[in-house]
Amino acid sequence: MKVPISVATAEDIPALVALRTAVANDMTRRFGEGDWSTVPGEALVERQLRASRVLVARRGGELVGTVRVTTALQWAFDASCFTPAKTALYVLGLAVSPHARGEGIGQQLMETAKQTAHSWPADAVWLDAYDHAAGAGAFYVRCGFREVARTRSGPVPLIYYEWLPR
Repeated sequence: MKVPISVATAEDIPALVALRTAVANDMTRRFGEGDWSTVPGEALVERQLRASRVLVARRGGELVGTVRVTTALQWAFDASCFTPAKTALYVLGLAVSPHARGEGIGQQLMETAKQTAHSWPADAVWLDAYDHAAGAGAFYVRCGFREVARTRSGPVPLIYYEWLPR
C-alpha cells in the first residue's frame, strides 16, 4: 500500500524523534547494543532538517518512516571507491516504524530519494550500511544500489553502496 511521502517540517520534529527512538530501541532489542542504538534529541533532528532534505512517510496522521538526503561532502571522507560524480547525494537515516516494517514503506522512501537525484540534479546517490546483521545491505541491493566497497568508520564496519541515475 502506497503512503504519501513529503518533506518534513519543524512541526514533524517530535514525531521524528519518537520514530527514530522506537526504531533504535527495536534494533537494540533485536541486535544488541551498537551504533544503531543511538537515540536522537530534538536539537539534532532540527539541525538535520536545516542541513538535509528529510523525507517522511505518513499513514493516516502517523509518521511511519523517514530518510534524509543531502549533498555528499566528497572531501569529508574517502570517496575514491565511488564512481566519480560532479554532484553526489548521500542517503542517511532510513527508519521505518517497527509496526510498519514489511509494508514497502522503506522501498517507497528509497525510490523517492532516488527520484530526488533527478530533480537536484545529481550524478550519483551514495549511502553506507552497517556490515552487520543490523545493516540493511541486502535491502539496498533490492532497491537498485550496488556495493562498491567495505570500510570502517572508527570501529564500525561499513559497506558503501551507490546508485547512478540514468
